[in-house]
Amino acid sequence: MEVSDGYAETFSVKKQQPIQVGPATTTRNGLYFLSNLDQIIPCAIEILFAYKGDERGRDTATAFEVIKEALAKILVEYYPIAGCLTRGWDGKMMVRCSGEGVPFVKAISENEMAVLGDINIIDPVKLRKLIHFNEGTDQNILDVPLLTVQVTRFKCGGIIVGVRFNHMLMDGKSLTDFISSWAKVAREEPLSDPYLDRSILSPRQPPVINFPHDEYTKKEGERKSMPFHDQKGKLVYQSFCFDPKKLTQLKRMATDCDHQLVTPTSFELISALVWISRTKALKIKPDQATKLLIVVDGRSKFKPPLPKAYFGNGIAWSCAQCKTEELTGKPFSFAVKMVHEAINSVTEDYVRSAIDYFEVTRKGLEYDQNVCWITKWSRLPLYDANFGWGEPTQVAPASTLDNLVLVVSQGNNSENTVVSLGLPFSAMAIFRELIQWGPKHNCRL
Repeated sequence: MEVSDGYAETFSVKKQQPIQVGPATTTRNGLYFLSNLDQIIPCAIEILFAYKGDERGRDTATAFEVIKEALAKILVEYYPIAGCLTRGWDGKMMVRCSGEGVPFVKAISENEMAVLGDINIIDPVKLRKLIHFNEGTDQNILDVPLLTVQVTRFKCGGIIVGVRFNHMLMDGKSLTDFISSWAKVAREEPLSDPYLDRSILSPRQPPVINFPHDEYTKKEGERKSMPFHDQKGKLVYQSFCFDPKKLTQLKRMATDCDHQLVTPTSFELISALVWISRTKALKIKPDQATKLLIVVDGRSKFKPPLPKAYFGNGIAWSCAQCKTEELTGKPFSFAVKMVHEAINSVTEDYVRSAIDYFEVTRKGLEYDQNVCWITKWSRLPLYDANFGWGEPTQVAPASTLDNLVLVVSQGNNSENTVVSLGLPFSAMAIFRELIQWGPKHNCRL
């Protein structure tokens, strides 16, 4: 599965000027605390939710008003989203709860929605037409709105809801909770209250650092934002599909090489394969270190777990690392084992230690060519976003960060997994050949 730019020129969207949708009633004002887990991810994430027209007897001609009115109502419950980022007295980010609202854009396309094809095939040039953003604001996270919404209606009656959220306010789990609640309001169904108190993730006094936390940068200086969707045009983006057969082959290759290996998950197999292939494609020197930073949901690691409706960043980042010559020279099972151990190293003590590490160092995540981030959305309930036209037919990212690999399901009931990323053109050609691996007998890629 690869990117195709064939429709990028013919697909067009006419956008109206954005309006601010504020909470339907007066909400709290003042400053809203963000935890140290929120502080380390200064970036925006863009997601598209596609719906067919005339589903379940309800015409999507009313989509703009239904979604906008529901947004105003749900912002009463999730009132921090209607505010803006600011810097506190201690230098950390906070939210100023101003009630100023969320930028909301109505858009029309004279194309049929089918012209987009499978939106799981990542193509920022095409898909970002369905997202509202302001050019140049990504240089400083303070300029990135906490949420923007664009609703695009197509000639066929289909609609796409494009959502862009500031990761410093929430992670994917919290976003899906918010969107699910927003959709319930549109359907006039009862809600559960979000858990907004982030003080449960406050640093310990005094801080206790029990782990090396190689996921954090050791470089001096603060990063104001993460490079986003290759603004200089130096990367190409592609998506690759893993069906159950391919995953079974990978699992057999890993376990045949190491009979002591704990049976790996599909995500561990994909993560190891991507890490090796990306490292080879970028031609990282043999004696240099290479890192894979893996998103792990930390909510269940706490005893007791974080509240189910916790709103914020509940994720931790685990780190697998070694010399390039080890990663590329040893059997595939070596990388799989490293990924497995990194993921399983995340405990409550690990997460608390990471919170305290940031408190002491104020360092963000490691970011350079030798470092790859990977996250999976396949378990997020993204298809619960039913605004009244049924479940979305497709949910997919519109873009990705320069060094972030996204692992998503191809569809709500699909067994296929889609991996999307960006690389320089020459590196992508090598990566493509490596990732489309076939069975071998020497335990190596």
